[in-house]
Amino acid sequence: MHEYLANPGRYADMTYRRCGRSGLQLPAVSLGLWHNFGGIDRFENSRAMLRRAFDLGVTHFDLANNYGPPPGSAEETLGRVMKLDLAPYRDELVISTKAGYDMWPGPYGNFGSRKYLLSSLDQSLKRMGLDYVDIFYSHRPDPGTPMEETMSALEQAVHSGKALYAGISNYNVEQTRAAVGALNVPCLIHQMKYSMFRRASEDGLLDALRTEGIGAIAFSPLAQGLLSDRYLGGIPSDSRAARGGFLKREDIGEQQLRQVRALNEIAGERGQTLAQMALAWVLRHEGMTSVLIGASRVEQVEQCVAATANLRFSDEELGKMEAILK
Repeated sequence: MHEYLANPGRYADMTYRRCGRSGLQLPAVSLGLWHNFGGIDRFENSRAMLRRAFDLGVTHFDLANNYGPPPGSAEETLGRVMKLDLAPYRDELVISTKAGYDMWPGPYGNFGSRKYLLSSLDQSLKRMGLDYVDIFYSHRPDPGTPMEETMSALEQAVHSGKALYAGISNYNVEQTRAAVGALNVPCLIHQMKYSMFRRASEDGLLDALRTEGIGAIAFSPLAQGLLSDRYLGGIPSDSRAARGGFLKREDIGEQQLRQVRALNEIAGERGQTLAQMALAWVLRHEGMTSVLIGASRVEQVEQCVAATANLRFSDEELGKMEAILK
């Protein structure tokens, strides 16, 4: 096994953006390990994607306790790659994980209690073989737990040194304001679903984050692959939609396919793929720190990172895109 040496030019082309009012900068494109890094996936492919991402200046890897499948196995995959390749570069990496969704049986393996969050963080650190994570998130709000309790768990994670920063994910505007009010350490970042097809964050959330000085990171910026060239000719038999995962066949109507094809024409005029333009569109917001990409092969990582070469839109382009998306 040859020893991995990171690309010496890895910082030359990536854009880094400050996360809210913090001192932390994140790469404009971050790699999410939600799919394709689990125990059922080919380890050498997962390893190759992580190494290539880092070689391209992607310093942020995003996980959650239950990513896999099976749950926990994406963290184990990252732990193996850290041990084999990336351990010498730990201080150049931002590694995040989360707790909030179903992870183990019984009442303490789900939602937002202090018991669940802190025991989950300990498990995550063990799986990844790390002393600390850079960001620990409450993965979703818990209507049955006082916000103060969930936030105090994030605080303790930071004060104990097991996490450097606290974050929240999937919180709406009101919940975000309540979380910030209850948290006695800074809230670094908010992770939300945001793409050309999922724009709820524009109804006050992005403005609130800017006001509070909180960074924003978008997951599913390609709408589960819909905003890529995968669906230009309809629904391929080996696609996520055909397999009936989070993106279902019935979610994709003729109107959406028409929109995708029309957007693809604008992307072509910009010299980008549809996926690259979709990422650039999310990153056009000044408050958007980073986009989280998923990937199943090294070439997808390379193509997504290449989106940062053109993040500017003319008013005319944005106007055309709005007309298509209406």
